[in-house]
Amino acid sequence: MTLALRNPHAVLAAFESRPADVFSVRLPGGRAPGGWERVAAQAQQFGTPVVDSERADPRRREREGGRAGPEASVKERAPIALDALYSNTSGGGLWLALDSLQDPHNVGSIFRSAAFFGVRGIVMTSDRAAPLSAVVYDVASGGVEAVPFAVETNLRRALEAAKAAGLWILGSSEHAERSVEDIPRDRPWLLVVGNEEDGLRRLTLETCDEVCQIAPKGEAVTSLNVSVATGILIATLSRG
Repeated sequence: MTLALRNPHAVLAAFESRPADVFSVRLPGGRAPGGWERVAAQAQQFGTPVVDSERADPRRREREGGRAGPEASVKERAPIALDALYSNTSGGGLWLALDSLQDPHNVGSIFRSAAFFGVRGIVMTSDRAAPLSAVVYDVASGGVEAVPFAVETNLRRALEAAKAAGLWILGSSEHAERSVEDIPRDRPWLLVVGNEEDGLRRLTLETCDEVCQIAPKGEAVTSLNVSVATGILIATLSRG
């Protein structure tokens, strides 16, 4: 599937990792504002067509309420096999699994945090979950290009495969008794984060070796958005 990406950083990341999958760049009026100047330069380097979108489709701006801007047509990145995702766990590190997250903005933010902290791989579910849409790529700002991911129909089987590969499964829940600060760092973890409303499913929780929470310090707010919480969990578990 081809995605229309509107974040120049996401497009630049695609050029860096797989330039043949960037099919075209569309610039309204031929203008390349901000980071799109670098995108246009990369397109020229790799021979990618750069199209004046207003000439190619003069009614586009009207259809989009006068907000038509630069974008690039990019082939979606293919997931990898689960055994490849778990192929080298002996060196330690952190993996991540998303249990039925449905907001693409949350998924994109998590990919961005995962890329920033060097997460080794992400397991996603194909059912009851947000697909890797253009919104995810744009919000991730290059993170989808940087982190390997697998898409599975059965998360519990994917977690059992992780255990067989030498990973420990760490669930996250605001109802957990143990703080993430108390989780030992001397083992490779696969951190599982749950749905925005319901958290981790029962079968997922039963598969976890440990469950942790981020202990609130204030009294007015006692829970966090899942992408914010995931960023904090990843940062904490990534400390040496």
